[in-house]
Amino acid sequence: MEHKNNPLHGITLQKMLEQLEAHYGFDTLGELIKIKCFNENPSIKSSLAFLRKTDWARRKSKRFT
Repeated sequence: MEHKNNPLHGITLQKMLEQLEAHYGFDTLGELIKIKCFNENPSIKSSLAFLRKTDWARRKSKRFT
């Protein structure tokens, strides 16, 4: 019940990142969100590793979902 109005409930970070990359591409993500994992040798794997351990970067990325 508490997650009824949360559109991100049940969506994993990996799924969110895959959808962002499919929609924007890493080039545009790197322009919109100034974090190294989107600009230097970007990949889903390296971006996931960085976002999982860096709370501020994860919050910045969620704004675009």
